[in-house]
Amino acid sequence: MTDENWIGPVVDGGGSFPIVSTDAQFEGKVWSIRSDTVDFDGRIIERDIVIHPGAVAVIAIDDEDRVLLIRQYRHPIATYIFEPPAGLLDVAGEAPEITAQRELAEESGYQARHWHVLVDFLNSPGGSSEAIRIYLARDLHELPEGRPLTGEAEEMFLPRTWVDLEDAKDLVLSGAISGPTAVAGILAAWAFRAQGWSGLREVNEPWAMRDSLLREGRIPVNFNKKNLH
Repeated sequence: MTDENWIGPVVDGGGSFPIVSTDAQFEGKVWSIRSDTVDFDGRIIERDIVIHPGAVAVIAIDDEDRVLLIRQYRHPIATYIFEPPAGLLDVAGEAPEITAQRELAEESGYQARHWHVLVDFLNSPGGSSEAIRIYLARDLHELPEGRPLTGEAEEMFLPRTWVDLEDAKDLVLSGAISGPTAVAGILAAWAFRAQGWSGLREVNEPWAMRDSLLREGRIPVNFNKKNLH
């Protein structure tokens, strides 16, 4: 067996293996499933993958260091969960930070003057290409006309609540809040506050992982929100 001690830089990336063939298994409104036959250093293997457009989420924090969360029903898990405002990257050509700003307005009725990248993560890299970027939004103000009535079904009624950042961190660690964007975003915000908000990335920071997914054909290139209706 070769040496399995990694001596290179600790950063995600590093290339891919050749795809021998691809079979489409399912084409849905949001994501698709395909089966790839892959040449893995001479070993031919098959892998099923979910091709996902990706998403953004927003940890909005007010002047009292409270986090804005919304209560939303999620059919795949058959229950309500508390999440930050979020949405799919489902509008062709729209920059992720613009999607985040739009989703904050649509799901909470708020806008923010100050934006930063908070944290990036891959939701389920063993089976899905979904990449998520979470933004930090501060210096908030309500839209004069309130939350616009957009979306359907689960998005028609989105009760919101404000939770002190310290309490939100405790809710995550206790298991009371378990949605991935809430867990990652709240813990990242709590960590950044502990270091005086230093080290935050600019709102338009390049997203290397998403760029890689686009190059590798792991994101629907012609996806557009109109396909959802």
